[in-house]
Amino acid sequence: MTEIKDKLAVKRRTKEEKEKLLYEIQKLGVIAGCRRYSIDPSTYYVWLERYQAHGINGLENRRSQNHDAMIRKLEKENKILKELMVEKDLEIRMQAELLKKKMEQWKNAKK
Repeated sequence: MTEIKDKLAVKRRTKEEKEKLLYEIQKLGVIAGCRRYSIDPSTYYVWLERYQAHGINGLENRRSQNHDAMIRKLEKENKILKELMVEKDLEIRMQAELLKKKMEQWKNAKK
């Protein structure tokens, strides 16, 4: 049972481990190397492309970076929305006061 869980579990590798695997797979050949290290060939090619474009830093786990960027984006959006709500609230209060004054003027004009 644990063997099945181990096979289904996704292994997180460091950028150094990924770099080493890229070299090992190139030595063995893509098909044989990917089988040996249980890596999907498409994953290998993604890693290789990122490594060629950005060096070892391209192999960093980007999920946490994307998560942090998404949090920053949402916080910025949230701040803008809060400011818009404050502006709308102020606008509504000003309209209510203006309407109240107009109503008083109309009542005074009728008398």
